[in-house]
Amino acid sequence: MAVYEYIAKDCDGNKLSGVYTDVNSKEMLKRGLDKMGYALVKAKRKNEVSSKRKPKVTSSQIISFAYEFSGMYSAGLPVLRCLQTIESQLTPSDFKDVMVDIRVAVESGSTLKEAFEKYTYIFSEFFVSMVESGEAGGRLVQTLQMAAQYLEQQAEVKAKVKNAFAYPVIVSVMCFIIVTALIVFVIPVFQKLYGQLHVQLPLPTKCIIALSEAVKSYWPFLVTLIVGSVFGLPKLLKRPDVKSRMDRLKLKLPLVGNLNRMIIVSRYVQTFAMMTSAGIPIVDALAFARKVANNSVFDDASNGIEQQVQAGNPLADSMSKYSIFPSSIINLADAGEKAGILSQMLLKGTEVLDKKIGRAIDSLLTKIEPVMSVLLGLIVGSIMLGVYLPMFDYMGQIK
Repeated sequence: MAVYEYIAKDCDGNKLSGVYTDVNSKEMLKRGLDKMGYALVKAKRKNEVSSKRKPKVTSSQIISFAYEFSGMYSAGLPVLRCLQTIESQLTPSDFKDVMVDIRVAVESGSTLKEAFEKYTYIFSEFFVSMVESGEAGGRLVQTLQMAAQYLEQQAEVKAKVKNAFAYPVIVSVMCFIIVTALIVFVIPVFQKLYGQLHVQLPLPTKCIIALSEAVKSYWPFLVTLIVGSVFGLPKLLKRPDVKSRMDRLKLKLPLVGNLNRMIIVSRYVQTFAMMTSAGIPIVDALAFARKVANNSVFDDASNGIEQQVQAGNPLADSMSKYSIFPSSIINLADAGEKAGILSQMLLKGTEVLDKKIGRAIDSLLTKIEPVMSVLLGLIVGSIMLGVYLPMFDYMGQIK
């Protein structure tokens, strides 16, 4: 099938532009538009993007789309008109291509869920499930707004975590570059100088010179090791046995272990609360929340909760058997179940938990920054001390 960019007019003379992905010719495109009540004005064949390349779509684009879509739909515009309006506002990009494909699918008679399902890897299973629930229950506006709020909150947490670890990463990279430059370029110069002066080298200087010679001799191996680690480590971490060990390590690490635990619990509880408020059955919501949590250690607790809830036990009682859940979440779940407002109470609990996560990240930053600065100073200072120690000894002998 060919891909055509086209401009058409409706019965009122309003122009509409878009892309059709499943026609073989202009004549077929014209017939398809005629059936939908549009008159073809102009069409141009374009090169189809390789299906192997995944479109690059940011979370901010998805969040903005969800808010715009829900706003237009709540104003009374039909689904197809909402999609056409949003598509016309987008500049040429991967996201516009995705929206064109979704709009064409809806025009062809697909449900929203079926149109979005093709791009689950972009919009997430959570978003598609919320769309399906909203479509089926006549609550599409509410579910889209909830999905947008959820994605926005998750993006904020991710941004905070990235910002927290940006400083130590930058400092580590700078430290690596400085140390490498000293070892490769500075140490050999002083090594030649000390050889000419016949200075007795202290142990620290000998160690630094040995390290410099090792780097110069084995640099191809070291470069290969670094490049292999950059490209091979992500694949290694996806192995089930390695992922399981890393998941356990994440929850036990000093300083960040408790932070990781709170983030996982917040993601799990918030996903469950929003899906149940959208009308999704409790057991299905629990199973989906487990996937979103994405931690093998947490899977054991989640599976146990699902089994106990299926057996008729209250959610709060099931959660209380696992220490990973804070008492505040358990108490709110208990109160929500008794009052018949479980999802609302849990959402309030995640708001409190998210604020606690923010404070924990700020506290972590105040601890990491001075530690990294001192560490960088010690490493560079130790190297420079080893470089200049023989010089001090030589100057002492001259006196």
